[in-house]
Amino acid sequence: MLRAPLAWLDRSLLRVVLACVVGMVAGCPLAAADPPEAGWSALIERAEAEHGQAGRRAAEFLLAHRPERDVSLDAELLWSNLDLAMKARAEFVWGRQVPEELFLNDVLPYAVLDETRENWRPMFYEQCRAIVKDCATATEAIGALNREYFNLINVHYNTGRKSPNQSPSESIAQGRATCTGLSIILVYACRSVGIPARAAGVASWHDKRGNHTWVEAWDGQWYFTGADEYDANGLNRAWFAGDAGKAVPGDPVYAVWATSWQETGHHFPLVWDEASRMVHGVDVTARYRADEPESGAGKAVRHLRTWVGGERVTARVRVIDARGGIMCEVETRAGTADLNDMPEVALNPHSSYCLELERGGRVYALTMQAAAAGEETVDLRLDDRWLALNEEEAKAAIEEAWKRVAEAIAAEKEAREADTFSWNGHTMKVLEKTFGEPTQGGRRLWISMHGGGGAPTEVNDQQWRNQIRLYEPEEGIYVAPRAPTDTWNLWHQDHIDPLFDQLIATYVATRGVNPDKVYLMGYSAGGDGVYQLAPRMADRFAAAAMMAGHPNESQPHGLRNLPFAIFMGGKDEAYNRNKVAAEWGARLDELQQADPEGYPHRVTIYPDFSHWMQGQDREALPWMAEKTRTIWPKRVVWRQDDVTHTRFYWLEVAPEQAAAGRQVAAWVDGQTICVESSDVNAVRLHLRDELIDLDQPVQVTANGQVVFEGRVHRTREAIDRSLAQRRDPRAASMAQVDVALPRR
Repeated sequence: MLRAPLAWLDRSLLRVVLACVVGMVAGCPLAAADPPEAGWSALIERAEAEHGQAGRRAAEFLLAHRPERDVSLDAELLWSNLDLAMKARAEFVWGRQVPEELFLNDVLPYAVLDETRENWRPMFYEQCRAIVKDCATATEAIGALNREYFNLINVHYNTGRKSPNQSPSESIAQGRATCTGLSIILVYACRSVGIPARAAGVASWHDKRGNHTWVEAWDGQWYFTGADEYDANGLNRAWFAGDAGKAVPGDPVYAVWATSWQETGHHFPLVWDEASRMVHGVDVTARYRADEPESGAGKAVRHLRTWVGGERVTARVRVIDARGGIMCEVETRAGTADLNDMPEVALNPHSSYCLELERGGRVYALTMQAAAAGEETVDLRLDDRWLALNEEEAKAAIEEAWKRVAEAIAAEKEAREADTFSWNGHTMKVLEKTFGEPTQGGRRLWISMHGGGGAPTEVNDQQWRNQIRLYEPEEGIYVAPRAPTDTWNLWHQDHIDPLFDQLIATYVATRGVNPDKVYLMGYSAGGDGVYQLAPRMADRFAAAAMMAGHPNESQPHGLRNLPFAIFMGGKDEAYNRNKVAAEWGARLDELQQADPEGYPHRVTIYPDFSHWMQGQDREALPWMAEKTRTIWPKRVVWRQDDVTHTRFYWLEVAPEQAAAGRQVAAWVDGQTICVESSDVNAVRLHLRDELIDLDQPVQVTANGQVVFEGRVHRTREAIDRSLAQRRDPRAASMAQVDVALPRR
């Protein structure tokens, strides 16, 4: 997999390398040695193991609608495509806002037309995410990709290309493509960063002067743009707009058609293979015609139908806006009623709505995006994933979902080398000892980090082996991890957090550890690690104890809900450890004085000891053992370190909002959630009845303004989404709500 943009490569060298790739593709068909269906079956199982039910639905969607020619595609191509599509959806803020049906049809697919199938997504993902990293919206990202990506890969319009429907590697090898090849590249680029995109075009203009292909991309509605035809004035501006406005609706040649992965009853015209019907099409002519009036005075008018399985049914539908207000209530019809018998709702374009569908005494909670102004029919499918649950049902659903996740974790453990954890090229070994008998609710887990660092491997190995002998709790599994590197900052680096997440999840899933009784400690350089990890991973631990370390740049704000202990020798003057420990104690005192219910801590400085405290620091263990994690606290203070996170307790931000030094404070007062930040503009709130009563309306204020007021329903979809993000049954939320933060 390419790990960085290729802008630094010499253009001629890049072209030679990619020409070799094309040659290999041409000489080695992407076919599996196993029976054709075996790869797809394995993909479904792997997708569910890695991405839960959402992953399974994605794999099943690809299988259900694949072209016949793709039955023997290489399994690694299929997995790489699906895995990166799911990751992009979670990574980018616009990706998380895309409805699942749109994601499946216009982000997930590995092809656009009938181009050569190849494993394009890894390269596009790495290159394009770098281009859009500073973009706040999908619209900005689409423009950035169209402006920069064709220059990055050095492909531009040229009629001397070998074929119209070239794959990206074929176009890159030649350095040229016409409108279709360029459109395929831009669609891939958008999809690689979670933006729904599709090819659009005409088999012939109205005056019969030829065909043309361009791109439609989605940001709350479908927009069009010419590939490698960046317009600084934005989307829906192109030289062909006037001609597209004269297209003929419904005509296979003169209409504007857009591609679709799933069957539509129509096909997208391939002018180089006019007999082909393999690419499905949607007639989108009406959106381009200047003489088509917009319905509802600029509103997005939606005609609603509801389905259970393949049967059309009646249901009561309440449309709720982003602030939680009920806009209208309608009743859908059963049977084969025509458009006149479908209830319609007039919505504001580019807006998101929650739908509460009531049928048979049960309520389903779905989201719907109102795209372009005009009329469309929307099919709402009632699925148990969206069924509103009561608290007991939600608890049972968490248990069921966690069982599936735990089974996947156990399988991962079996596939790894014993007593190791790996992430992104880094491997962490562990030593362990078990003490005492299990207590009710599960064993304690003690994670104890060794010292050393900035030393040869054998020295750090000795420090590691010493750490497993250093402490003996009365009960629990005592684990000493070996830092993956020998650098001075053993425990500071960004691979430590996901490795510890993996370690904790594995011990909880396979060793009977209570997730609310996990404890962190470390000595010397390991103490440095406690200073670093405890504030930024406070929501994983029940308590933390720092022995003889130095905090470097870390800050204590995130310790609001984590009992934190400092043990230091009064004569430990190296790096001013003793003075800094006292300063941290004073800072924690100040924070607790300002917030008396937060920042539980103790500071013990032994006046007669230097760096080695003669084992007196062992008194930390009984103090820690009394603590149980507070995973749903009523107040959260989240300050990002230089290693950033996207979730902390019940707060979540988009990756691009996670930057060092940014801070969010949030608290619950009755049924009101208050959020304050001058650094981020949107948060997702993870909710559970331990935090707030989900049977009652919820109000959210952000920077002093009410931004939401209404019911937030518990659903299996919300539970699955939460566990896919954080494999922690006690941190699994039952419901989520996204809110924007107005500027102060």
